[in-house]
Amino acid sequence: MKMAEHTRRSVLLGAAGVAAGTGLAATAGTRARAASGPAPGAGHRFPYLEGAFKPVAEELTAFGLPVTGRVPRELNGRCLRTGPNVLGLEDPRAHHWMLGEGMVHGVRLREGKAEWYRNRWVRSSQVARKLGEPYPGPVPPDDFPCNTHVIGHRGRVLALQESGPLPYELDEELGTVGTYDFRGTLEGAFTAHTKFDAHAGELHAIAYYPTWDHVRHLVVDPAGRVSRTTRIPVADAPMIHDFALTENHVVVLDMPVTFDRAAAEGGAPVPYVWNTAHPARVGVVPRAGGATRWFEVDPVYYSHTLNAYEEGERIVVDMTNFPAPFLVAGNGSGGPGAVDTATLDRWTIDLRHGRVRTRTLDDRPQEFPRVNESLVSRRHRYGYTAAAAEMSQAYLTADGNPPDRAFGNALIKHDLLRHRTEVHHLPRGAAASEAVYVPRDPADPRAAEDDGYTVAYVHDPDRGASDLVILAAQDFTGEPVARIHLPGRVPLGFHGSWIPDA
Repeated sequence: MKMAEHTRRSVLLGAAGVAAGTGLAATAGTRARAASGPAPGAGHRFPYLEGAFKPVAEELTAFGLPVTGRVPRELNGRCLRTGPNVLGLEDPRAHHWMLGEGMVHGVRLREGKAEWYRNRWVRSSQVARKLGEPYPGPVPPDDFPCNTHVIGHRGRVLALQESGPLPYELDEELGTVGTYDFRGTLEGAFTAHTKFDAHAGELHAIAYYPTWDHVRHLVVDPAGRVSRTTRIPVADAPMIHDFALTENHVVVLDMPVTFDRAAAEGGAPVPYVWNTAHPARVGVVPRAGGATRWFEVDPVYYSHTLNAYEEGERIVVDMTNFPAPFLVAGNGSGGPGAVDTATLDRWTIDLRHGRVRTRTLDDRPQEFPRVNESLVSRRHRYGYTAAAAEMSQAYLTADGNPPDRAFGNALIKHDLLRHRTEVHHLPRGAAASEAVYVPRDPADPRAAEDDGYTVAYVHDPDRGASDLVILAAQDFTGEPVARIHLPGRVPLGFHGSWIPDA
């Protein structure tokens, strides 16, 4: 098979596509149950299939959720979060966490009540087949049950994936509507990490694909169409997982994680490697069009950007970084591997003098940085991150042996103006996912940047289920405003959004 003929299934799934090929039994009503598969082999741990990561086996629907505390009446909308939730796994040795079928979890809030909880697999062709359901229409190229992010855009809910698959649109109750190509204007890959500039009304993306000799900057205009595509030449087909956006620039982070053709042809589940021959660099692209300026940096693996903004002739980018090398494909544990945990860093790109200054803002283990979304591409003061002990342990697991090191669970608020942090500590076993900021009154232009709430799915070890925890952002270390008790677990996964009512 020539590389140009590879689809997402053959290039990126490799042997995992075969390993995940067993069927599922679907039941009537509001539940669909997955085949649990055999337990991991004795003597070898697969941390991304265990504990807080363990996939759930059922789709649930529950109404009138019990609440400890008070749900703020101004929170009217849905809190959605997604992640990989593998179906019908036969052999954990052939599985990689990042390739699990996407499952979206959601809680509906309205007028002070938690109306419902739902979790639903994204019905790609492979998920429909495993659930014994029909797939409507032809199967699109590179089809995949998007598992990395779920966003709201122009009245639609979109599940997102990088490097090939089209987004999947979901309805208000998390049912799958079908693939979405921005009114026929998206050609090729999209991204999992879009940036919406509320001032311009534009949605931005950096897309990559393993057979391209470039990455693409895409702009979706206020009408919901891809109005501009800029190709940025790059070598070695790097993984561009996230990027940064400012008022006038796009920041491309080109790090030494690159596509490995030999690994792909050999059936590797995730054919990306740490490539010491690939220089680490940062590209700055004018949003209005023009040449890319590249700046060399010391090798790291950036994980996620918090936000970016301009400060005169400098660009400030806040993000979480792992030290080199970072092993996306892992080291035998069924998921990514690292030599140490991620920290919150700041990179300042000096456009006048052609250099990048880097420094660590907070060196405690943390991930999934988020900002008040109204400030994307503009100067921010606050940021929110999550620390999950089991995630840190899983990333540092080498060949099934977890590190002899203690980690805690917490949500963290960063005041980047006064260089302070507030930590909302969580109990042992209470793994916290990404914390999303929700403004109390988004229509109030005078509201303080942190006049709102942070919401996160947090495991309750006493119940063996999860809670949706709502914190007042201005009383971050205080008791939660509300804990909404869910009927099942929300495994540690990736990203999500607050989707307010229109």
